[in-house]
Amino acid sequence: MPIKIPNDLPASKILKEENIFVMDETRALSQRIRPLKLIIVNIMPTKIVTETQLLRLLSNTPLQIEVDWLCMESHNSKNTPQEHLMEFYKTFNEIKDNKYDGLIVTGAPVEKMKFEDVDYWDELTKIFDWANTHVFSSFFICWASQAALYYYHGVEKYELEEKLTGVYQHHTNEKKMKRKILRGFDFQFYAPHSRHTAVRQEDIEKINSLDILATSKDAGVYLVAEKDGSRFFVTGHPEYDPDTLDKEYHRDLVKGDECVMPKNYYKNNDVNGEILVKWRSHAYLLFSNWLNYYVYQSTPYNLDDLEKMKTPQ
Repeated sequence: MPIKIPNDLPASKILKEENIFVMDETRALSQRIRPLKLIIVNIMPTKIVTETQLLRLLSNTPLQIEVDWLCMESHNSKNTPQEHLMEFYKTFNEIKDNKYDGLIVTGAPVEKMKFEDVDYWDELTKIFDWANTHVFSSFFICWASQAALYYYHGVEKYELEEKLTGVYQHHTNEKKMKRKILRGFDFQFYAPHSRHTAVRQEDIEKINSLDILATSKDAGVYLVAEKDGSRFFVTGHPEYDPDTLDKEYHRDLVKGDECVMPKNYYKNNDVNGEILVKWRSHAYLLFSNWLNYYVYQSTPYNLDDLEKMKTPQ
């Protein structure tokens, strides 16, 4: 089944060339099916690239999906044309009365800053509060996972001695596999990371409502879930394209920033060699499991019922 996107979104042409079934707005209007309604808060600097990455993963299910894109009104995006934001993005004030089956919040390159010092922190926390009653299940990626763990549960982040970048092996176990988000996963799997900070397993284990589902010996905690399935926290970047870490590394070299070569990424650790792509199948599985088991199969058909369902009685 297709993912419904605006006719002129740049990702549309790329996805069609990859034989991914996308449905433009004109065709979708003739359908008599309620699509899943997702809101994606895209705070990555390269917004158009991130749009394509996420849509590629979300489209790999038999579900029809309708996506709204949200940008931060309190932040001036320097890497995305203003015309693109005005055409395809909404602000929180424009959608705050809407209800959504699912929310995705992307990462952002602000890890070294205190959460409260990020210029859009107050706006983002309003979205976090709003999601409690207007969204059925939420999915937080990389920095957003740290921000959400901090805001909802007081979990601190800690700066690493050097940037964690590369593709790392993670593991889960038979007991954790009972959670539907991990259905079909191998006990060992790979995922990319690109960050300067981390959360600590012992801090998360103190919180009764949270369940750590996958970790890495080298990259630490990877996947954390609220036990009721209302929120998922993913500390890595499963959505990354094969060459994203390579582009980030060469960008940092040009800028003269602290450069760490991505680990377990280039064949024979040769930056001019083949990129070893080990994570894509589990990335697709992670997103499709979330959409199927925690959104599609659980959300109310009538989204107007959501606020009453999510509000404590």
